[in-house]
Amino acid sequence: MLKTGEKVIAIIIARGGSKSIPRKNVLPLHGKSLVAWPVDLAKSVDRIDRVIISTDDDEIMEIAKKHGAEALFKRPPELATDEVATLPVLQHCLKHLSEKENHKPDIVLLLYPTAPFLKKERINESLDLFENTKCNTVISVVKDSGQFWSKHDGKYSVLYPKERVNRQQFEPLYREDGAIYFNRYNVLMDMNKVIDEDNIEFLIMEEGENIDIDEPEDFKEAQYKKIK
Repeated sequence: MLKTGEKVIAIIIARGGSKSIPRKNVLPLHGKSLVAWPVDLAKSVDRIDRVIISTDDDEIMEIAKKHGAEALFKRPPELATDEVATLPVLQHCLKHLSEKENHKPDIVLLLYPTAPFLKKERINESLDLFENTKCNTVISVVKDSGQFWSKHDGKYSVLYPKERVNRQQFEPLYREDGAIYFNRYNVLMDMNKVIDEDNIEFLIMEEGENIDIDEPEDFKEAQYKKIK
């Protein structure tokens, strides 16, 4: 719970199926399954009141429970396909809490097993932003600057900035790194959004701080990463 009295929950979403890395979320990484990493992280943060796993897979459910997550339901198959977006998965969990327990959290943290090296300090920095600002959303980003190009129909074109300038004049861009997504309840359930773009704060991460495990090469990089 925050010092404002607001209740915080973490929802970890982890499907059993994965095309790029089969059974990715149960693979061992530095001594524990990938799905255990976000559970242990969320459980270590005092201001997070509950940690809930949303999965369609029995093995993932059991691993998450052993590490302290609540497994309140098994995600229905229609919400466990490659095509399903994140928002309905989160809404399914929040509706379950409302209907079965009459529980409505104030702030929801979305965590992915694919960001195993996210630090407790970063979660606390995000919660500080909720306590000290009136933001609706906090996401983690990486700052970047330079000349960006895009490719359409086989042709390259300048994306940003449109007019070439000296490096010292570049305005930085911010890229979501996929590690942290915090939202107030009303953003997800009333505004029907994953983030509120009009009332958002950025938590700026260092380049390389987070490994987003999506492809086999990412998993290999994670296996060689030194854990501090």
